[in-house]
Amino acid sequence: MTRQLVLASSSRYRRALLERLRLPFTAASPDVDETPAAAESPRAMVERLSQAKAAALSTRFSEALIIGSDQCVVQGDRIIGKPGTHAAAREQLKAASGQRVEVLTGLCLLDAATQATWLDVVTYEVEFRTLDDAEIERYLLAEQPYDCAGSIQSEGLGIALLRHMRGDDPSALVGLPLIRLCEMLRAAGVSVPP
Repeated sequence: MTRQLVLASSSRYRRALLERLRLPFTAASPDVDETPAAAESPRAMVERLSQAKAAALSTRFSEALIIGSDQCVVQGDRIIGKPGTHAAAREQLKAASGQRVEVLTGLCLLDAATQATWLDVVTYEVEFRTLDDAEIERYLLAEQPYDCAGSIQSEGLGIALLRHMRGDDPSALVGLPLIRLCEMLRAAGVSVPP
């Protein structure tokens, strides 16, 4: 019997990534408060939120394998979230100009039937070129990455803003680490590729 696979996300980017695996899945938005806990590290936050997102759908999809994911960008000791607006994205990119940031992506696979849980955090380092105001503005007008943590949309024109990227799984940078997810799915008994 094939297990139902559920993506606990409303992110179009995560849906597009999961579609690459050619596994049938349902996407549903979890209702999770994403406010960081007091004194919580960025790593602990994305781990907790990815697990919370999967758990939030476990009653509704009680026999499914549920994928939860959460991402943040860290610059120095600051967590950089989704900008939401053009002005906030401009400020994020000005602050990131010539700097390194770390992208942390929490990933959880929850077997809702047994409560078995696979949990990990995948990291990716990104270094920005020195950016001038005009190229930041052109990028923002072209991509409008207001729903992307740190205003980084590396799968599009954002790649032109970067000096280098370093990590084991480039899909983690977009929001769903597929290499690690495939390992988790195989551990849960799902054949990947199908």
